Amino acid sequence: MKKIVLIIALIIFALSSIRGQEANSIRLSFVVEPQFSWLNSDIDGVESRGSLGGYNFGIVFDRFFAENYAFSTGLTINTTGGKLRYTDIPGEDIPAEILVDKDYKLRYLEIPLGLKLRSNDFRRFNIYGRFGLTPQINIEAKDGDDNNISEEVRLFDLGYHLGGGMEYSIGGSNALMFGLVYHNGFSDVTDEPYFDDKTTLSRLVFEIGFIF
Repeated sequence: MKKIVLIIALIIFALSSIRGQEANSIRLSFVVEPQFSWLNSDIDGVESRGSLGGYNFGIVFDRFFAENYAFSTGLTINTTGGKLRYTDIPGEDIPAEILVDKDYKLRYLEIPLGLKLRSNDFRRFNIYGRFGLTPQINIEAKDGDDNNISEEVRLFDLGYHLGGGMEYSIGGSNALMFGLVYHNGFSDVTDEPYFDDKTTLSRLVFEIGFIF
């Protein structure tokens, strides 16, 4: 995990030192992103039980440091989560009431950090790819019955994202954006005291945006 974070950070730093004819130009996008998300554990006693639908929305900033390369960040509200089944582990004294299926309905404040690579325009279209890190802070956690379970969810989550799509110009600097982005977590999102596991959050995001 540390190697992947370091490699992404080094690529972002190296490319951000490039200068071109569109250096320092900034584009603002409003995004609404339907998504499917799920949780994965690294031990046999905790099983993934399917995905949850959700959405992500907010503002994204692209600062171009070369003609087709931008540093990308933003601020979005991410409604996500997943389903887990907790089962008995031989040799462990786990209370029976803990051994249940549980929905994690999570909400995060997300601040993506990455690079966006864009092709030259072809008629009204161009294609783009983007990758980077996805740090986020938990602001709400509930179970399937809408009970507060904030004490069972860690405050901070870190992952990476990778995806691409296309932009369609509608005149001037305005454009519509459509893409598909995969997010995968590095860090443990749950804090269940009876299970010493690492549960990561994964998401498949359908990116829809309006570029100003």
